[in-house]
Amino acid sequence: MTMTAKAVLVHLFTATGAVFAMLAMLAAADGDWPMMVLWLIVAFAVDGVDGPLARRYHVRSHGGRFDGDLLDLIIDYLTYVFIPAFALFKSGLLPGWTGWVAIILITFASALYFADTRMKTEDKSFNGFPGAWNMVVPVLFVIEPNFWLILALVAALAVAMFLPLRFVHPVRTARWRAVSLPVAVLWSALVFWTAWHGFDGGPAASWALGLSSVYLLLAGIAQQAIPARG
Repeated sequence: MTMTAKAVLVHLFTATGAVFAMLAMLAAADGDWPMMVLWLIVAFAVDGVDGPLARRYHVRSHGGRFDGDLLDLIIDYLTYVFIPAFALFKSGLLPGWTGWVAIILITFASALYFADTRMKTEDKSFNGFPGAWNMVVPVLFVIEPNFWLILALVAALAVAMFLPLRFVHPVRTARWRAVSLPVAVLWSALVFWTAWHGFDGGPAASWALGLSSVYLLLAGIAQQAIPARG
């Protein structure tokens, strides 16, 4: 198989994320939040794998007809932002006007962030919260905190998109990757487990999900505060 064919196959693999996004949206439209989260996790897995494949097969050089970065951003906005925001609004976790405030903050701030040319740092981390609402909303479904806490979290993360705070990319950020990547895999497995069980995967899973979420949220900021050796 030629390198061009391999590069095109990577693009086709990335594009399956759009199909999973539609399946997640259909589940969300029916109010089937566990199934929505399951499809979002599948899309999340595709997003985690297609980047290394794209770099391995040099898709920019051999698959130039399709812009892989643009394709990835389109799908990411659907799966990371649009569908989770819809779910947060329709689920009842945020009653009345609080739901409107949340979806306006999420969609507006995320659209600007996804177009930010300074999104990535030199160490391949994210400059500001990367709009990963697909990682926030499933945890909220499991924990079901008070709606004021949810609204405060949404507002804080929307602001954090544009602050000089780093957030790790579990695959691309080399520092602490030996911890970050397994934690991200564990997080995905825990979300899948809890969603499969209707967001009632047991207290151990809930605690593990909460702790892994805190790590992924704060690891980059901790790296800023702790100088790298050498």
